[in-house]
Amino acid sequence: MDLNSASSIVLQVLTQATSQDTVVLKPAEEQLKQWETQPGFYSVLLNIFTNHTLDVNVRWLAVLYFKNGIDRYWRRVAPHALSEEEKSTLRAGLIANFNEPINQIATQISVLIAKVARLDCPRQWPELIPTLVESVKIQDDLRQHRALLTFYHVTKTLASKRLAADRKLFYDLASGIYSFTCSLWNHHTDTFLQQICTKDETAMSNSLERTLLSLKVLRKLTVHGFVEPHRNVEVMGFLHAVFERLKQFLECSKSIEADHVCRDRLEKTIILFTKVLLDFLDQHPFSFTPLIQRSLEFAVSYVFTEAGKGVVFERFIVQCMNLIKMIVKNYAYKPSKNVEDSSPETLEAHKIKVSFFTYPTLTEICRRLVTQYFLLTEEELTMWEEDPEGFTVEETGGDSWKYSIRPCTEVLFIDIFHEYNQTLTPVLLEMVHTLQGPTNMDDTQTLLIKDAVYNAVGLAAYELFDSVDFDQWFRNQLLAELQITHNRYKPIRRRVIWLIGQWISVKFKSDLRPMLYEAICNLLQDQDLVILVFLNSILPVDDFEFRTDQFLPYLESMFTLLFQLLQEVRECDTKMQVLHVLSCVIERVNMQIRPYVGCLVQYLPLLWKQSEEHNMLRCAILTTLIHLVQGLGADSKNLYPFLLPVIQLSTDVSQPPHVYLLEDGLELWLVTLENSPCLTPELLRIFQNMSALLELSSENLRTCFKIINGYLFLSPSEFLQVYAVELCKSFCEVLKDINMDGQVQVLKVVENVLKVNPLLGPEMFQPLLPSVFQGIINGERYPVVMSTYLGVIGRVLLQNKSFFSLLLNQMACESGQEPHQLLGHMIEMWVDRMDNITQPERRKLSALALLSLLPSDNSIIQDKFCGIINISVEGLHDVMTEDTETRTFKDCMLMSLSEEPKVTEEEEPPTEQDKRKKMLALKDPVHSVSLQQFVYEKLKAQQELLGEQGFQALMETVDTEIVTQLQDFLQGF
Repeated sequence: MDLNSASSIVLQVLTQATSQDTVVLKPAEEQLKQWETQPGFYSVLLNIFTNHTLDVNVRWLAVLYFKNGIDRYWRRVAPHALSEEEKSTLRAGLIANFNEPINQIATQISVLIAKVARLDCPRQWPELIPTLVESVKIQDDLRQHRALLTFYHVTKTLASKRLAADRKLFYDLASGIYSFTCSLWNHHTDTFLQQICTKDETAMSNSLERTLLSLKVLRKLTVHGFVEPHRNVEVMGFLHAVFERLKQFLECSKSIEADHVCRDRLEKTIILFTKVLLDFLDQHPFSFTPLIQRSLEFAVSYVFTEAGKGVVFERFIVQCMNLIKMIVKNYAYKPSKNVEDSSPETLEAHKIKVSFFTYPTLTEICRRLVTQYFLLTEEELTMWEEDPEGFTVEETGGDSWKYSIRPCTEVLFIDIFHEYNQTLTPVLLEMVHTLQGPTNMDDTQTLLIKDAVYNAVGLAAYELFDSVDFDQWFRNQLLAELQITHNRYKPIRRRVIWLIGQWISVKFKSDLRPMLYEAICNLLQDQDLVILVFLNSILPVDDFEFRTDQFLPYLESMFTLLFQLLQEVRECDTKMQVLHVLSCVIERVNMQIRPYVGCLVQYLPLLWKQSEEHNMLRCAILTTLIHLVQGLGADSKNLYPFLLPVIQLSTDVSQPPHVYLLEDGLELWLVTLENSPCLTPELLRIFQNMSALLELSSENLRTCFKIINGYLFLSPSEFLQVYAVELCKSFCEVLKDINMDGQVQVLKVVENVLKVNPLLGPEMFQPLLPSVFQGIINGERYPVVMSTYLGVIGRVLLQNKSFFSLLLNQMACESGQEPHQLLGHMIEMWVDRMDNITQPERRKLSALALLSLLPSDNSIIQDKFCGIINISVEGLHDVMTEDTETRTFKDCMLMSLSEEPKVTEEEEPPTEQDKRKKMLALKDPVHSVSLQQFVYEKLKAQQELLGEQGFQALMETVDTEIVTQLQDFLQGF
């Protein structure tokens, strides 16, 4: 591409590509895409985006195309790679001038220079760093800033490289420029601090920006640029200086108002100082040891003493707490149980921690965390009154809560309490003791402190297990507090419910639960949303102490009140929480929910329609429906007019919502099949979605295979008649690109096809069977795959001998062997790999399948007779159990219709699919044919075919010990 002639054409097309008119935009984008691989195209783009007279949007687009081109065509091995000559010209042009006037474009240019540096610096671009170092010394404000911005992005990119050779290059770079960067940072920092007195906002802002950028460079060099940074005087000098600079900047923050132009950037700089310390601690814990004492003194001083009053801001407090937490929890600072096994570095760090965390210090930290940082604020209390739903959302993890101070303080409390529980347990228990008994409703501060102390006891539940008699506390104090209806006591009622939720899986007697359920019902009558938030913790799924009989007397009341709440709340997040609690209740009581769900079943279609724009709420509805279907069992068929369209939408990959709904939608589809009493046309039609789902090959494949099995068990003939061809085709495609586990899952489905339809199944899935047969002949090396291969072919051999003969002849023709020779190879491999089969059902199937080849006068089968008998005796050992009284054997895998397993109260009743699988098993030879009887009949038939003498000659090929075991099993025949 000639630069002179092409520039105007490319400029014109770029201008068209910035158009909002798609008629103009699309052809321009296509043309630019074609030019991407043209030599000289990126030189033209460079000329355009460095020409400050052109339209900003056009220049912006030129930068983006240039940046994308680096990713695709800069590497030498890339298809259509740029020539070395053009790259050399481009590199020189990129750092010729640091004078871009537009901030956004300047940032993009810095990023693309960094991208080139990642690939070429320092070997192909040795002049980059020296040029940047010289450019940041220039007095021109714009050029200096742009050079510093580029310097930062280049350093950040080079620091992220992880190969050993690249790390070595970065170490060399850091050693060469560290001193200069420190000087640069000190210069800009001092300049900013001096300018505060002048009140020149523009100058202050410019200096602070340069301070921030140079500090960002130093952060990358310090954290990633040295193998043993504690041995470098300048590095440790910089880190010690960070504390002094932090104090100076915190003092400055007093004189800079919140709306000042520099305030936001000043706080960012302060936070960046703390990030330097946190990153260094994370990457170099032992190098950080000389800084432990000073870090703890600094952080504790500003967060837990009066020193921070009027100075600190929320994000800074969070960072300081993170610093304390990382030092307290750091594994490198914890000696082994056997102290002699600990390194000197670990012991030194531990000694510093022990000397700092004295009893007075720990006590003060604990008290301040609880009585200062755990307290509900005036703003939160007002929000609770004015917007209960909004408060509920924030309290349970809304965006502002995630970044607020309270989660951080709670985590710090848990970590410190865990580390120093012997010291802090008496402190916390004393705080609890002072708050027992009634509280004056007018004493808001005491109420808030009680809320905070109860919060602490809940967070430390596991640590306090041996120190708190929670059952007694619940009976004597907490239960009474739940019954106080005064409006000002609302925070305590909320906190007590949460507290019980924390302790219920730690230490809470089952006998006390009815009292708790009674209290919850009373609270729900007050429609207290914030109480609701914690109800799911009272009914956790993994709570083994839960007893349905204790909960049933309160089920109707609780379910009705929760449903009323679901209808009344407005916010999606709140509806999701109510649905979650309802789901917990339904899951807990299962079929017992049936009398009470009518109203919910009628309401959910309306809620689904209203939530069209809220996919997360729809996910919650899907989860509720899963538990509803499981609870309703076969009666869930009444939900199909609503349920099936929901499944259809959720599992249709051509519909955008599937991104959010697919996983829950598949789970709902599966439980619907498992509980369906019959196959309806609508339920059958949904399977049209499956082909595209199998093409996805996602983590949901296992559920997809379960769904396919569900259809096979539900109505095999009807299902296979419609979908067998499509399903077989999908399986053939899936098997081309799937791991071993996926391959086994596919073959298990094929095995089920052969179970439910032994006559037509092999024909329907014929394209899959040759590779299975060949896998056996080749001696498939993975045992689990080989086991599945043998299971599939065993089914065909035992239940459809005519098709097996066709398959054998086909394979023999393709391999150029005689069918009987190939059969001999198969039997030989089967006998050799029998130990690959671990499932008793498949081991019995193998014995039945190979015995089905008898009687035979085929010399190959007679040659393998010994192996067939060996497998038969192994199978008998697997399935025969001896009656000690009658000394007779019985096949333990035989099933009868009269055998109904007893279901205990703890177990879930069988689903409709469980019943179908039982009926299918009754027809399965593995469960309907006695292996003992089958062996006897086949041997007798072989004896009749060959005669006594011929049969005895055949039996002599079998090991005498095996013959003896066989005779023992066949006694009485």
